[in-house]
Amino acid sequence: MKSHVAFLPSPGMGHMIPLFQLAKKLTLQHGFRVSFIVITTGASAAQNQFFHSAAAISPHLSIINLPAADVSGVISEEMRVVTQIAVIARESLKPLKPILAELKPSSLVVDIFTTDAIDTCTDLRIPVYSFFTASTALLTLSLYLPTLDREVEGEYVDLPAPVEIPGCRNMPTADLLDQVKDRTNDEYKWYLLHVSRLPYTAGILVNAWDDLDQQRIKALTENPFFKNLPTPPIYPVGPLIKDDEILTEKDATILAWLDSQPRESVLFVCLGSGGTLSSRQLIELAAGLELSRQRFLLVARPPTDASGAGAYFSVGSGGGEDADGLSVYFPDGFLDRTRGVGLVVPAWAPQMAVLRHRSTGGFLSHCGWNSTLESLVCGVPMIAWPLYAEQRMNATMLVEEVGVAVKVVADAEAEVIGREEIGRVVRAVMEGEEGKVIRRRAGELKENALKASENGGGLSRFVDICHLDI
Repeated sequence: MKSHVAFLPSPGMGHMIPLFQLAKKLTLQHGFRVSFIVITTGASAAQNQFFHSAAAISPHLSIINLPAADVSGVISEEMRVVTQIAVIARESLKPLKPILAELKPSSLVVDIFTTDAIDTCTDLRIPVYSFFTASTALLTLSLYLPTLDREVEGEYVDLPAPVEIPGCRNMPTADLLDQVKDRTNDEYKWYLLHVSRLPYTAGILVNAWDDLDQQRIKALTENPFFKNLPTPPIYPVGPLIKDDEILTEKDATILAWLDSQPRESVLFVCLGSGGTLSSRQLIELAAGLELSRQRFLLVARPPTDASGAGAYFSVGSGGGEDADGLSVYFPDGFLDRTRGVGLVVPAWAPQMAVLRHRSTGGFLSHCGWNSTLESLVCGVPMIAWPLYAEQRMNATMLVEEVGVAVKVVADAEAEVIGREEIGRVVRAVMEGEEGKVIRRRAGELKENALKASENGGGLSRFVDICHLDI
């Protein structure tokens, strides 16, 4: 009899893709039967397209769409992203119990914002595992957060020193997750609620591998603080990244342009599926790329001055039919002056295909964890440009610990990162000595990631546990 595991990701492609990659691997490589339960409320165009193509992967992998919930009375535009995710998840999971009772999975894998399922699974006697889709740096902070909440008065950003997480590097308050920087906001309360439930799971899967972040994985498994929480067993199952993409005619045009460029000469500029820049910042970015005199592939979408996560719920919805439609947002004549040296792509590009391409020599990234892992697996050095959520702590880790990135440095008094700084850091990565050092390190991490994937690591242990749960 096949082991049957159900998955329940939060809304958002950054949550769904890594969970789906694990589901796919369990089905295709380990003989599991998988039920992948999808929250459809407010689904983006990218999500709908993704699962439309995913349904045919294997007869043993079933996509189960939860009925869309009416959230019109509980969601408002003023709510921050995490509050919206948490509310959508809670409303969408109301019919979950009869669905799980009928499916009868041997275990359920949730992520950080679907922990409401723990109570349901307790009633049904189904073990629950958490797949923590972000970095181990955020996982250690998240497990430590309930203690921090009890022991610290006032705002964490006002602490006179970095946060001391047991067994880990100290975390500067400037790098803290956005969601914990205002304890009076509902976003903080939702996040605290969900991370407080992590110790009640049967295990925590993390999208990393031992050699990538050995110190924190060791702290999670050996440090007295984490052992006494108690922290459930930790399974480093990474790197799990999107391993294939359906290429469109537009994508083929992008790759053909890359084919015509010299090896490792193009900087790929993409700030994630949900990331957006302000009007002024987009102008400075374009001007900085031009100033650098380096080749570039820029994925751009219309700017928004409201939030760095402005496209989180609308990813895949377009934003201009062609680059000329975006010209109004760039410096005058930018597209004409950079034609041939640069390529501007509206809204979306096949990221893995670009990162794997021989012409790609650098990646200006928001440092979301999925993009980070994709860059590491492809051996591409990075320019760290964090926008929101936990991206600042990821950027610091990549620069100071892993050694595969340089970070843009903002003027403390400026509201945007200036074109001179952008030009400087692009040249440093693409042609400078600093770039050569991090390029070598990126190549080493690529080999290391390949070995971790081949060896199985924590994934093999998780597979063994699942077989025992039958």
